[in-house]
Amino acid sequence: MRVKRFTSSAGLEILAGQDDVSNEAVTFRLGQPGDYWFHVHGFSGSHVVLRAPADGDADRDSIREAAAIAAWYSRMRAGGNVGVTMCRVRDVRKPGGVKTGTVRIRNARTITVRPALPDAADD
Repeated sequence: MRVKRFTSSAGLEILAGQDDVSNEAVTFRLGQPGDYWFHVHGFSGSHVVLRAPADGDADRDSIREAAAIAAWYSRMRAGGNVGVTMCRVRDVRKPGGVKTGTVRIRNARTITVRPALPDAADD
């Protein structure tokens, strides 16, 4: 399974899938219902999960950092400001009979970020 691991500036773990199979693993095997899920809006790219802290609500900087990683690992990497859709993992579903890596989401919102990676990444 090809998953990149990062740590946000607040110390929260961020996971990014690197292909369709690892995208599903990040979302459905590694992600917990209260974690945050990110994907570039309208284009193919990585599923990114930000681990929710014990109190359930991630800080704004960690959310923006996870969204920037989702934008980086997409076709929109060189696109300037990029829309990234986010929701909780509990709001991501895999419909039957669809291609690996394809999901349906609800209760989502879109934030705009510049594609970026944190300074250090763990493989």
